[in-house]
Amino acid sequence: MAHLRVDFFSDSLALSTSMTVLLPQRTTTRIGMAGATADGPPPVLYLLHGLSDDDTVWLRRTSIERYVAPLGLAVVMPQVHRSFYADEHHGGHYWTFLSEELPALVHSWFRVSGRREDTFVAGLSMGGYGALKWALRQPERFAAAASLSGALHIGGTRSGRVRAEDPRLFERIYGDRSPAGTDDDLLALVGRADPAALPALYVCCGEQDELLEGNRTFLAACAEASVPVTTSFGPGVHDWAYWDATIQDVLAWLPLPR
Repeated sequence: MAHLRVDFFSDSLALSTSMTVLLPQRTTTRIGMAGATADGPPPVLYLLHGLSDDDTVWLRRTSIERYVAPLGLAVVMPQVHRSFYADEHHGGHYWTFLSEELPALVHSWFRVSGRREDTFVAGLSMGGYGALKWALRQPERFAAAASLSGALHIGGTRSGRVRAEDPRLFERIYGDRSPAGTDDDLLALVGRADPAALPALYVCCGEQDELLEGNRTFLAACAEASVPVTTSFGPGVHDWAYWDATIQDVLAWLPLPR
């Protein structure tokens, strides 16, 4: 695969930022890792990072390149800092960057498919929240969306470890308003969604993860709204051993040509 670190200026953020990109490459002489490409533009996975990470972390902490190489799948990993993929009250317009500017730049710079059936999003922790928010707010863009150990219940996240580590994080992002009931609230988005219009959804979380209850709360909201979700719960904590294993499950679940 081709690995690119792209440094560029974002008009939405009014600053320079970056993304890490993996592009499929068909190979015949590489030892130890097969490569594949499709006849046309390859399908693309937007893969989102967590609260304390950046656009390079999936490549450094997992074997994502090795896992996607035989699938002919492009992977785009953007940098959004500690934004919860939102247009911050005191800060950058990260939702606008993610949902509007980033895909436009990707399609202007790289030969990847723009078809809904070839476009996917996934993420871990804060990125799991971001992936499902993007899919629920723009369901026409994605065929599938997956959350790994996602921070899926904003109310629960506000009172957890995040508050201890960064007590003014949500004040910076949301100001003095509560995200409850808004388009930053996954429970509200599910309640307003048309189940028939949504992409396929996947949620996994370790049973020893402190975000487990938030995941269960989200799934209860999905059940109430008749929104189908593929789930996977088992032993695991909030760490890279779990995410390196479960990203392989997500890739196997994606509706890719096999």
